[in-house]
This record gives sequence, C-alpha cells and structure tokens, in this order.
Amino acid sequence: MSNLPISEQYRLVAKRYVDADSAATLLEETKSAFLSKKMAALGDMPVSRAEMTVKASDEWYDYISKMVKAREQAALLKAQLEFLRMKFMEEQSSNATRRAEMRL
Repeated sequence: MSNLPISEQYRLVAKRYVDADSAATLLEETKSAFLSKKMAALGDMPVSRAEMTVKASDEWYDYISKMVKAREQAALLKAQLEFLRMKFMEEQSSNATRRAEMRL
C-alpha cells in the first residue's frame, strides 16, 4: 500500500476506520439492550440477581470482549490515519524546505 499516494492510503484507511468505529459504536450502544434481553430470558427473578447472573456468564464476557476488541481496532485505524496525516505534513515541509534552498 505504501506505493500508493498518501491521499489514497488515507482514503482506504479512513474507510476501514469508519467501518470499525461503526461496529464498535453499535456494540456499545446495544450493550444495555443485550443485558436486558438476557435478564428477561431468565424469567421471574429479582432484577439484581438476574443482572448478576447475566454479567457472570460466558456470553456476557464474550460480548464485552468483542466490544472492547472492536473499539481497539477502531483506535488502531485512527492512529494509522494520524500517521498518514503526519507523513503528509512531513513531505510538505520537506518540499517547502527544498524549494527555499533552491531559491538561495
């Protein structure tokens, strides 16, 4: 991918970031709905006990793990975008310096 122009690299990573951020946000936003659904499936049980039961389950652990991994992936892609932005700025600065030196 490094043989592509920086603008195209940025576009490709930005698309992946948007998708990853969307997936992470969806998991975060549906967390309480997931919990409520699992609690309701337990039937007639005090809310505090149902919540404790669900949060102690492997299914809840898997959900939270998936949510955290999705946010981690989005954060890594955001860092790649920042790297590409910095790389572009360095190139611009280097080109400006070269032009200034050529005028001297």
